[in-house]
Amino acid sequence: MAKLTHEDILAYLEEATILELNDLVKAIEEKFDVTAAAPVAVAAAGADAADAAPAEVTVTLTDVGGTKVAVIKAVREITGLGLVDAKGLVDKVPAVIKENVSADEGKEIKEKLEAAGATVEVK
Repeated sequence: MAKLTHEDILAYLEEATILELNDLVKAIEEKFDVTAAAPVAVAAAGADAADAAPAEVTVTLTDVGGTKVAVIKAVREITGLGLVDAKGLVDKVPAVIKENVSADEGKEIKEKLEAAGATVEVK
């Protein structure tokens, strides 16, 4: 099979129908175990919202997603737990990953877990 160039791919995308593009997206999601859903970003309401942010937060794993192994690895890295303990924590969703951490650390933990495919809640 000849290697496709970026121009070839872009030409196909320009000419494809919406249904063909939808089928392509579904096939890519299945083949590479990814999702095309855009992440939801929440913007701060302004300086007052930042001032009202809690000093300490609790990070809770609410859903593992489709990449359980990656989530277990991320939990091990974040908590320092062994493999069995991290797996046990991930299996008991919703599970508190870390309590009473700074808001910045909570944000970092959330980013790591979401990068692994998990859904996380920070309170």
